[in-house]
Amino acid sequence: MIKYFRFVKIEHTLFSLPLIYSGVFLAAEQLPSWKILLLILVAGTGARTAALALNRIIDKEIDRRNPRTAGRELAGGRMKLGDALAVLGLGLVFYLGAAYAIAPICLYYSPIPLLVFVGYPYMKRFTPLAHFGVGLALSMAPLAGWFAITLNFHQPFPAILLALFTLFWVSGFDIIYSTLDEEFDRQEGLYSLPSVLGPKKALTISALLHILAFSMLLTLFLWQMRNMISLFFLLLAGALLYLEQLKSSDVQLAFFRINIIIGFVVFLFVTTGRI
Repeated sequence: MIKYFRFVKIEHTLFSLPLIYSGVFLAAEQLPSWKILLLILVAGTGARTAALALNRIIDKEIDRRNPRTAGRELAGGRMKLGDALAVLGLGLVFYLGAAYAIAPICLYYSPIPLLVFVGYPYMKRFTPLAHFGVGLALSMAPLAGWFAITLNFHQPFPAILLALFTLFWVSGFDIIYSTLDEEFDRQEGLYSLPSVLGPKKALTISALLHILAFSMLLTLFLWQMRNMISLFFLLLAGALLYLEQLKSSDVQLAFFRINIIIGFVVFLFVTTGRI
């Protein structure tokens, strides 16, 4: 069982769930029912499981050649392709089933994220803008949370701001993460900003993206929130983004620990701003 959790990096769900629920509480006029909140949890976890499984399946041969990732379950041979496909199928069942249970219209739109999940792993094979594919995949999380409550995109500006924050934030930290594979990507003819531009210029772009990400939160604060509690979490999010850039050479700290905290800080920023 542990190998399956490791295969899909179940802890990475901590990146997406706070953003999904940020979209939920940004849209909700009152506290949603526990049934809806639980269905959103199931749908979000299923979607994230499917996304990670697709990524591992599509990149299996690349992961096998990369010393950093050769030990992953599928690439290292500790899991069969059939098992990986079963995990993918289970994730899809949870995602699609929960989407339908929320509302049939959610099931109708559910293939859109799946298309992004299938497409973005291939981007590094032909463009250094692949980081934005990862950002796009996660930027749908707050939009999905918003739609699960409203069942429409009427007056979606707050949700779009949150989605743009996610796009810039995730693309920026994916650039930091990709510095680990700079040399391998260059040797394999894969595209990333560190392998194409060098790490210094790539990290400068990452910093600019995080400035844009903070500007989206600031705009959301000025547009809809404006209270001292949410201001505190806004400033804390900005400080953490700055710290992530400051500690970009320590990828484990910047990518995993700081980013997980940022997601929850943004959730608190949104929920306190709705008080």
